[in-house]
Amino acid sequence: MKKYDIAVIGGGPAGMIAAISAAESGKNVCILEKNSRLGKKLLITGKGRCNITNNALESSKLKEIYGKNGRFLYSSFDNFDNNSVTKFFNDNGLETKVERGDRIFPTTDTSTSVGKILENQLEKLGVTVFYNSHIIDWTIEDGKIKELQTKQGIFDQAENYILSTGGKSYPTTGSSGDGYKLAQKAGHTITTPAASLSPILTKEDTKDLQGLSLKNVQINAYQGDKKILDRFGEMLFTHEGLSGPIIIDSSKEIGQVIENGEVKIKIDLKPALDYPKLDKRLQKDLEEHNTRMFKNGLDNLLPQKMIQVILEKSGIDPEKECNAVTKLERKSLLKLLKEFTFTVKELKGFEKAIITTGGVSLKEIDPKTMRSKLVSNLYIIGEVLDIDGPTGGYNLQVCWSTGWAAGLNC
Repeated sequence: MKKYDIAVIGGGPAGMIAAISAAESGKNVCILEKNSRLGKKLLITGKGRCNITNNALESSKLKEIYGKNGRFLYSSFDNFDNNSVTKFFNDNGLETKVERGDRIFPTTDTSTSVGKILENQLEKLGVTVFYNSHIIDWTIEDGKIKELQTKQGIFDQAENYILSTGGKSYPTTGSSGDGYKLAQKAGHTITTPAASLSPILTKEDTKDLQGLSLKNVQINAYQGDKKILDRFGEMLFTHEGLSGPIIIDSSKEIGQVIENGEVKIKIDLKPALDYPKLDKRLQKDLEEHNTRMFKNGLDNLLPQKMIQVILEKSGIDPEKECNAVTKLERKSLLKLLKEFTFTVKELKGFEKAIITTGGVSLKEIDPKTMRSKLVSNLYIIGEVLDIDGPTGGYNLQVCWSTGWAAGLNC
């Protein structure tokens, strides 16, 4: 049987770009993919639009974006950064655009076009893809991988191996944590994987607000009297709780502290106005509506879907005329508008988390080549590594940068 220079285990974004990078260097490459198609998880990223990277990302911001582990990306990012990613797709026929938050999307607004570019390149470069190849174990002798054990049998046709199996988020796409088990068997340390960038479930009922998106709001999260975090931007109500960009980006920090005690999220619906200014605005609205019923006097202040919920929580008689609302009632309403509070029940979990936090210890990986320091013919890339960032294309950039480095140096 044909002997390959490199076998890539996992055909997600990291695995595909690694295979492309290696094949462009003249190596014989194959991909062992667990599913019946490549890039299954890639297809659902960015709500099916695929936020491929972020235009504002630069070397000086790596530690700011990814935390202390960000320094691990210096070498791989310098060799294949966000501009390289955009150029790769542009050069291969996919136009891109920059949207809010410097997020880069394909102009097609569909992730399938991103996947198609990658698959076309793999085919053009002669990369062999073995579908439905589920790796369940491997044999390591004298510090090298000797063979893989798949559900179909033994695979021993490669000199080097790139592990790119992803994390545990969205397990229905094949990301079920297989890579952690394989890496651990190879002697690697695994920081306990946890769901990150996930919707938040609340103790309060949010069904009446389901589907409502709020822009330019601020959330403040508290544990007791201690403020944990604050975020400004866009959020969304679901039938079970809260979601949207600022909620998703807050979930990792909330998940890290929730075992220590109850966490409350307070939504400031009017962050541009402090209490005195908002009170003046409210008085103005009530005066304008004067003899109209209170339930009809909030149209200029709140989305229609939110008015009934706010009315019920305020305790103000909805049939009361606007000019009859008391100062005390107005104070109660102001507090609701500035501190619309929800109690965190739990995070949605791996089935809806965008990314997995935790994974293979970066201390055991060469940051320039992605080569394992424990197994000489093993390279580890992408989400299986212990590095993750916020939403906005930052996590796909980890896949592109680390994947390219492994393929180039394998």
